[in-house]
Amino acid sequence: MYVHTLRSAEELQQAAGQSYLPVIAEPRPGFRGRLALQTLSDAVSLSEARTTAVRTFQTVRMAATSGRDDLLLFCVHLAGSGRLHQHERVAELGPGVGVLYEGRSAWDLDVASDLHSLLLQFPRHLLPMRPAEITEGCARRVDPRSPGMRLLTGYIRQLAGDLDGEQRNDAGLAAIELLVMALRGAIPAVPGEQSAGEVLLGLMRSHVRDHLADPRLTVAELARRHHVSVRHAHALFGRIGVTPGAYIREQRLLRARTMLSDPKHDLRPVSDIGAAVGLGELRTFERAFQRQFGMTPARWRQEHRTLDTP
Repeated sequence: MYVHTLRSAEELQQAAGQSYLPVIAEPRPGFRGRLALQTLSDAVSLSEARTTAVRTFQTVRMAATSGRDDLLLFCVHLAGSGRLHQHERVAELGPGVGVLYEGRSAWDLDVASDLHSLLLQFPRHLLPMRPAEITEGCARRVDPRSPGMRLLTGYIRQLAGDLDGEQRNDAGLAAIELLVMALRGAIPAVPGEQSAGEVLLGLMRSHVRDHLADPRLTVAELARRHHVSVRHAHALFGRIGVTPGAYIREQRLLRARTMLSDPKHDLRPVSDIGAAVGLGELRTFERAFQRQFGMTPARWRQEHRTLDTP
């Protein structure tokens, strides 16, 4: 279990980025908090947050470049009041209320009082619902009085921190099954499916993330591999407010940043990290990294490490 003690917006942003998604935090004066992350399986994790009043949000651009567009989050709001905004909907949050939101789109969570919540994090493919149904279910209040919600809340509150690997995996799968039960009736039926453009854009973004080590991956090559023109590729990525070239570059740099922060890559030269994300020319990699993150890759490696202590 990883535990973060929070005393500032910067510490909250760092903890959130390491635990689930990059966020912007706007805490009220005197902010204090604690975030504990428990991994249930390779795909499912559970966070418990206790904070004073704070607003956290993800912009459209952050959602497009985070590399976590497959992530779903279900929050069980145990104490405090607030509201979650996503997809032009607002869910009013109070004790016991559940709410689903997705990492692929902008969201805004504003908590007006001391908060205590549990956050279940998992990939979209574990939820047996169509993509459009999932999106339609975001930012909708799940009634705490419903049987499914009561079962889910009681179960995840009692998850022990000392489960072995097999038990944690079973616990994660059981939590998803209970979540499906809790969502029944809370999500309206959706007649349509994703548009062809949305599906193609999703495939192209996944292809980029899966082929970052390929130095041949350019905008033209990405378009060719998906049988569209470069102009159409630009139009598709324009839906998420970024050019395809910028998306490829940002994903390469984000992957490099993650590798530089991971102690298991400590013995790899910076040039090898660059090559592993398709930036084989060291000076080009260093300049791009400096522009994106305000420091060289070597300095980032010195100053940042993924938390690996309980």
